[in-house]
Amino acid sequence: MTMAPADIQKYGDELYAALVTRRAIAPLTDRIDGITIEDAYRIQERMVKHRLDKGETVIGKKVGVTSKAVMDMLDVRQPDFGMLLSGMAYSEGEAIPTDTLIAPRAEAEVAFVLKHDLNGPGVTAADVLRATECVMPCFEIVDSRIKDWKIKIQDTVADNASCGVLVLGGCARSLRGLDLSVAGMVVEKNGEIVSTAAGAAVQGSPVNSVAWLANTLGRLGIPFKAGEVILSGSQSPLMPVQAGDHFRCSVGGLGSCGVRFA
Repeated sequence: MTMAPADIQKYGDELYAALVTRRAIAPLTDRIDGITIEDAYRIQERMVKHRLDKGETVIGKKVGVTSKAVMDMLDVRQPDFGMLLSGMAYSEGEAIPTDTLIAPRAEAEVAFVLKHDLNGPGVTAADVLRATECVMPCFEIVDSRIKDWKIKIQDTVADNASCGVLVLGGCARSLRGLDLSVAGMVVEKNGEIVSTAAGAAVQGSPVNSVAWLANTLGRLGIPFKAGEVILSGSQSPLMPVQAGDHFRCSVGGLGSCGVRFA
C-alpha cells in the first residue's frame, strides 16, 4: 500500500525543516514500515516544493548512487535521482561555507548541459549525444538530512537524492570526438591524489547514466529541458569535507574543476 497523503506531507515537511535548521532526522526506514521507493519520491516532491515556493527554480537533475564505490559506501544497490535547484549552485572559486550544511561530502563527476529537450522513455545514448550542448567537470557536495548518513535507498530518495550544492568547472567542451567512457579522472584533496577513475565506472559511461535518468523521469512524466544541467553520477568515492579543505578534479580531454570550503 502507498503512504497516505498526510504522511507524505509530514515527512516531506520534516526533511525540509532539517534542511533549513541543519538538524538531521532519524532514518525514515527505521520509522515507516513498508516505505517504498515510490513513497520516497512523493516525499521528495513535497520537500522540493517547499524550496520552489520560496522562490528557487529547477536548474537540472542529478543521478545518484551510480558507481560501485558509492554503492559500497552507502550499501545502496540502485541509482536514484534528485532535482537541482538554483539555490544549490556555486561558482568555481567561491568558498562554500561548511556551516550551511550538515555532513557534507564531495564527489567528482561530469555535468551535461542540454541544448534540446529530452523526453523519455526510449532515449538512447545517441539521443543524449545529440541533445548535449557541452560537458564539464564538476563537484557535487552531497549532504544528508538523515542522521549520520544511516541511509537506505528510500531515505536518500526522499531526501532529494542527498543533494547539497554543486560547482561547475569553468571549462566546457563539446562531446564531439570525446569518449567519456575512457576519459580518466584524477581527484585531489588538499594537493594529494585521493581517487582515480574512468568514465566507465558510471554505468559504463556517463552518457548511459544520463540516458537512464531521462528514461526513468520520462516514465514519470518529467522531461529534460533545454538549458538544464544534468549531473551524471560520481566517479569518486564520497569524501568528507571540513572548513579549509580544497579539492580539484581533472578529466582527460575535458579540463578541471576546483572547490574550496570555508
